[in-house]
Amino acid sequence: VVLERCSHIVEDGKIKKLTSKKRREILKINEEMAREALRILGMAYKILPEEAEKFTEEIERDMIFVGLEGMIDPPREEAIEANKKCQKAGIKTVMITGDHKLTALAIAKEIGIYKEGDLALTGEELEKISEKEFEEIVEKVTVYARVSPEHKLKIVRALKTRGHIVAMTGDGVNDAPAVKTADIGVAMGITGTDVTKEASHLILTDDNFATIVRAVEYGRVIYDNIRKYARFLIACNFDELLVIGTFAILGGIFGEKAFPLPLLPAMILWINLVTDGGPAIALATDPPEDDVMERPPRKPEEGILHGMLAFIIASFLLQAAGTFLVFALEYYVWPAHGFGTEATLNEARTAAFVQAAMFELFVVWNCRSEKRSVWRMGRKNFSNKFFVIAVVASIALTLGICYIPVTQQMFHIVPLTPRDLLYVVGVASWGLFVLPEIFMNRKILKWK
Repeated sequence: VVLERCSHIVEDGKIKKLTSKKRREILKINEEMAREALRILGMAYKILPEEAEKFTEEIERDMIFVGLEGMIDPPREEAIEANKKCQKAGIKTVMITGDHKLTALAIAKEIGIYKEGDLALTGEELEKISEKEFEEIVEKVTVYARVSPEHKLKIVRALKTRGHIVAMTGDGVNDAPAVKTADIGVAMGITGTDVTKEASHLILTDDNFATIVRAVEYGRVIYDNIRKYARFLIACNFDELLVIGTFAILGGIFGEKAFPLPLLPAMILWINLVTDGGPAIALATDPPEDDVMERPPRKPEEGILHGMLAFIIASFLLQAAGTFLVFALEYYVWPAHGFGTEATLNEARTAAFVQAAMFELFVVWNCRSEKRSVWRMGRKNFSNKFFVIAVVASIALTLGICYIPVTQQMFHIVPLTPRDLLYVVGVASWGLFVLPEIFMNRKILKWK
């Protein structure tokens, strides 16, 4: 723009006529500087008469060209690393800038945004193609240069039309429409205008792209831990419904003495609050998995329980089978104090209670990952000290109430012999074999 308004040039301290050949040389130098990621300023001046009072556009004609000045604004090192993380995480980064196309390409290559085979468009080129044509190529474009606010809006809409979840960053007033239209609008907290902040969903307090990537990572960790929490609680509560429901129905048909309830309300309350509570809360503090930023984003339509159905079914069937088994052995097969007596019933209920509680404290170890069971996690099984403490404390409390006279009376339980305790814990250890490698992400029914 500056060069077009010049008719002369300063060379060797002398003012000379600006020829077409010299213009081409200057434009060539401009392109070379742009390829080196330099932002270029063109400088010119004009000597005005002293009596000049009004300043119009005419004054900016027939100026004297002085030269070009190149400035470099190198990308932050953390931005380069953050972009690499994005690529591993299945997140595509696109550069939208007002800089020269060659400057934008040079910076994009340095960061790793632009790669061989990608497309780069200017605002002028974007203006010439229809929305339908643009939607067909938008996924191949990684650099946009010399764009206007309308172009930014067009880019966001095209990406959303192609089914992408779009996050748009911006700081100026002209960024506000695109930031508002994006699925996630991010405004700069330091340099951003009030208009853009108002239009955004998030405000970046340090104006650092790497912070967005860290937020994505933390978000994935939180979501993973919520899934762990939900998987554990749902997988370990259906069994009680099945066991109590089955014996209640059979007891109503054949009599309560023949089919008494294996678990009392106080026992169920203990399992749900004490046995489940500590480990479930501790799951929310689990550290991130190694591949948390090396997997593609989940589909928006996937629910919190997606891919868990097989694991939940396997877990509650095994737990229910274990409770049925130990209760039947103690009450029907080898009644220690005679069939149908209160002492035998209390002993059978104690075995069923300990089995149900211990099964949950075993299966919870397989709720910490969707790809690796307790057998493959190695030392990482103990990386969450709160989780380990919660499980150990729950085991100690659950076994402890069986040997304290006051709690024995409260829960109608009796001390288990070492032999009984050994086989009951052995049956409960089935929970260690509900492997996520086998049961997670298996399609049984469509369950969001």
